[in-house]
Amino acid sequence: MGNPKAFLEIHRQEAGYRPIHDRIHDFGEVEQTLSTRERKLQASRCMDCGVPFCHWACPLGNKAPEWNDALYKGDFELAYQLLTSTNPFPEFTGRICPALCEKACVLNRFNHEPTTNREDECAIIEMAFQEGFVEVHRPERNGKKVAVIGAGPAGLVAAHDLNLKGYEVTVLEKNESAGGLLRYGIPNFKLNKAIIDRRIRLMEAEGITFCYGKAVAPEDIASDYDAVVIATGTPVARDLKAPGRELKGVHFALELLTQQNRVLAGMEFSKDERITAKGKDVLVIGGGDTGSDCIGTAHRQGCKSVTQIEIMPKPVEGPEDPQNPWPNYPRTLKTTSSHEEGCTRRWNINTLEFLGENGKLTGVKVQEIDWKPNPEGGRPIMVEKGKPEIIKAELVLLAMGFLKPEHPQYPDNVFVCGDAANGASLVVRAMASGRQAAEKVDTYFK
Repeated sequence: MGNPKAFLEIHRQEAGYRPIHDRIHDFGEVEQTLSTRERKLQASRCMDCGVPFCHWACPLGNKAPEWNDALYKGDFELAYQLLTSTNPFPEFTGRICPALCEKACVLNRFNHEPTTNREDECAIIEMAFQEGFVEVHRPERNGKKVAVIGAGPAGLVAAHDLNLKGYEVTVLEKNESAGGLLRYGIPNFKLNKAIIDRRIRLMEAEGITFCYGKAVAPEDIASDYDAVVIATGTPVARDLKAPGRELKGVHFALELLTQQNRVLAGMEFSKDERITAKGKDVLVIGGGDTGSDCIGTAHRQGCKSVTQIEIMPKPVEGPEDPQNPWPNYPRTLKTTSSHEEGCTRRWNINTLEFLGENGKLTGVKVQEIDWKPNPEGGRPIMVEKGKPEIIKAELVLLAMGFLKPEHPQYPDNVFVCGDAANGASLVVRAMASGRQAAEKVDTYFK
């Protein structure tokens, strides 16, 4: 720990976002970067706590105090080695992770100015690529072949770790490119897809085989491989079975997000196939990150207006949540870069009906509600409040989460990881699950 007083003398400084008037006209990454000097100062704020709760909070167990100290001292190569000892893909988490470690940071409890771990790790990996610290590793093969079904974050980590352990790894992906949710669910303004391509090229150079357009069932390939890892994510979105659901203009959020990412990759769609918010009043149903991504995408497509509704109550504003005290994750109001670009946000709103004319959506009938305690315990009771109203909308995007997949009983050499095993969650949790799956495969053979 190079500067034991830095946390007292230096305030938290985030890189921030590009100006709104600039960023809403393109899909370039919105987040900016600090200078090397500023980044070192931010890393110096890490206190190397006696009990570093960041280790405990991070699903990957990242050793933030160690690589922050190396970063502060300017030893980017050591920082890279320490970071990648637990996190195989910091270029992903450094851009899109909600930074559970920062919520658990002692400085967050002290003055709500935690160490900038997420930005620091992104700076470390980008410097590593720039300076040539990232090398190709081709381990000696052990004679075993493993198939990984799904090239999302969990599948990529499982493939990466198994390859380094000496297994001959083949990744089977149903889409035309690797990345899963990273490529098809997260907008380019949060994660430039060139970042994914860079990593895939490195994995291919290390001996991993990627096969695209391959939608396979584990039982169909079980005899061709010594083990199979299922990392197919949560493909089924939660639907809203309200009257009028069939109207033209009501879509799942990922229909919009996936198509837009494919358009940016050069794929063409017909006028009838194209989902666009251009010139439309847009309603996003669902208050999570996917809904936020829809808001940012709608702005870049040239929408007229965006409204986001959520059936649950408005979270607490401010850094503290009395209902979820530390060490629980603070369920406080989150305002993203997309929200800053313009959006009407409403809570305690229930959707009653989709309205339309000539088969096309024109609006949505909604009802303001309240939640009252259930005298029998369990889920609170929803009660109506006021009269129904109509929100004008020509495009509705359903962003209400995903259904946890169900799996049959598989043979002993088949392993399930990521969202396919646990249901929809964070990218960093999927990555941790992929790492655990690789360990289970290795233990199985040993």
